Amino acid sequence: MTCVIHKNCLDEIFIHAMEAYPEECCGIIIDGGVNGGAGQFVLRFQNIQNRLHEEDPLRYPFSASIAYTVDRAEAERAFSSIKENGQTLTAFYHSHPDHPAYFSEEDKAAQTVFGEPEFPDTAQIVIALCGGAISGIKCYKWDPRTKEFSECRMKVGFTGDCNS
Repeated sequence: MTCVIHKNCLDEIFIHAMEAYPEECCGIIIDGGVNGGAGQFVLRFQNIQNRLHEEDPLRYPFSASIAYTVDRAEAERAFSSIKENGQTLTAFYHSHPDHPAYFSEEDKAAQTVFGEPEFPDTAQIVIALCGGAISGIKCYKWDPRTKEFSECRMKVGFTGDCNS
């Protein structure tokens, strides 16, 4: 399993992760270009974890420094737009401030419903930061045989546009 991400998109998600530090960032990479164009682009999502944590700390025990939550309405608008424009959801991404790039049990729970991912062909990218600087990146894909997200190879592409 290989995930191909354009270098400019990697640069954009690195910038997003550093800007969000010491909180987690989150977003998606879309293939199909902007306004019918070619290439990949990044769509940032707002991490609403701190708001949820303040409103209901029992249900949301973690702050945005170690968790993320995307507003479901914001995500649904993005998914509808992707479908309407004939684009492809290439990857979800989020950061781990001051923690390694690994796919946690919380990450798995966020990406699955009743043990199955809503987007089984979409890569999961985790960016690690240490002291606000990028310290690692890993990519994961769903393996239907094992029912787990397994680390996969990430190939960096150098063609196409990447716009945020």
